[in-house]
Amino acid sequence: MKKIRAIIEKAEDGGYSIYADNEIPLFSSGLTEKEARDDFESFVHEQAEYYKERTGQYPEWYDNDIEIEYHYDMSAFFHSFPYLNVTQFAKAVGINPSLMRKYKNGLAKAGERNKNIIQQQLDTIVNRLSAVRF
Repeated sequence: MKKIRAIIEKAEDGGYSIYADNEIPLFSSGLTEKEARDDFESFVHEQAEYYKERTGQYPEWYDNDIEIEYHYDMSAFFHSFPYLNVTQFAKAVGINPSLMRKYKNGLAKAGERNKNIIQQQLDTIVNRLSAVRF
């Protein structure tokens, strides 16, 4: 099974854009995240079929069981989950709240080290939340 890592970004016009995080020329956009995802998934298959028509074979990045793994940039994450308090989330994951607000507003990009810290702490929060029952 092949995998495409797709990055979800919040666009300046208020919509969303998605692009493949490698040298595969795949991208989409939409007014909502769902619209952008649906467009991206269709585009993956359309591009593979187009490539096959032109060359006689599917591109090496494609197979019938292709999996798309979506990742958020920080700004899109906070816009997709607006009920998360950025300052409190930053404190919970051990990142400077001012820096986290810059990530949210697209004024700074998180480096790999901070992305890994945030992801590990988010995973811990998600595990705790998954155990909650009402």
